[in-house]
Amino acid sequence: MNDDKTTISDLREEIRKFVEERKWIKYHTPKNLAQAIQIEAAELSELFLFKEFSIDEIKSNSELLDSIKDEIADVFIYLLSFVNSLDLDLTRAFFAKMKKNKEKYPISEFNDG
Repeated sequence: MNDDKTTISDLREEIRKFVEERKWIKYHTPKNLAQAIQIEAAELSELFLFKEFSIDEIKSNSELLDSIKDEIADVFIYLLSFVNSLDLDLTRAFFAKMKKNKEKYPISEFNDG
């Protein structure tokens, strides 16, 4: 599977089944999931603590890149678990927020050209 062929619904269903099979639903409260997202984001941030990497250095360091991928996946898994817990439409939330961002940050104010 890859980004080109996988829908958000596919990912949400995969996570829903994973959580349900382990009977973790009782632990997947909005509070717990929000905290889990923060913890996993902090673990991603920790990979860069007191270090400066260029994009090329990251891409050429397979161990670091694998760690980054793992932490990004953890953040995303908990984010989708959070979405599932409240039965939100992530796509609608995304586009509603992008509309607000476009209004708040118009191209004319942030274009170097």
